[in-house]
Amino acid sequence: MTVVETDRIEMADSSDERTLDMMFEWLEPTPEGFKVEIVEGNIYMSPQRDTHWEVIFDIVEQLRARYPRQRLKSDVRIDFPGRLNGFASDVVALAEDATKDSKGRWRYQDIEFVAEVISKDTAANDYGAKKAAYATAGVPVYVIVDPYTGTWHLHTLPKDDEYRSVLSLDFGTPIDLTATLVGLTLETGGFPRD
Repeated sequence: MTVVETDRIEMADSSDERTLDMMFEWLEPTPEGFKVEIVEGNIYMSPQRDTHWEVIFDIVEQLRARYPRQRLKSDVRIDFPGRLNGFASDVVALAEDATKDSKGRWRYQDIEFVAEVISKDTAANDYGAKKAAYATAGVPVYVIVDPYTGTWHLHTLPKDDEYRSVLSLDFGTPIDLTATLVGLTLETGGFPRD
């Protein structure tokens, strides 16, 4: 009589459920000069452009009048409500008492301001799914800067998945945030156009 020995094989969890952590791990390391975001489970990788960076840097410099450097973030992953939303927002300003979550990431609940600078390939996200996620998360101030049209769009008063107040004006017109948590005015005359 022959004894057949069977090896016990531990089966990995065969669930098809993806997680943001899993998806970001698949993408590491990200090539230098590229930004990666996951919006509603879709992966977006885009190169950093000069115009894009100049606008981001200009906004960060102006926000420094109100926010210490440690409370300003750019291209740092923050997870947002909704299905598989891991954004690396262009500019984020965090509340004074902001804390990281158990995974060591900044919490969307601590965001006072977000700015996104439009890129042609991902503009639909900034005007659509990301705007809805920011509103759902209760981000009080969301600014979209569009160097292609030379306009900016200020979104305030989030309710559910939309902003109740929207103001759109041309570069050169200041963005008055004095009545918001941000409490200052952003000059836009120096924003470059693409």
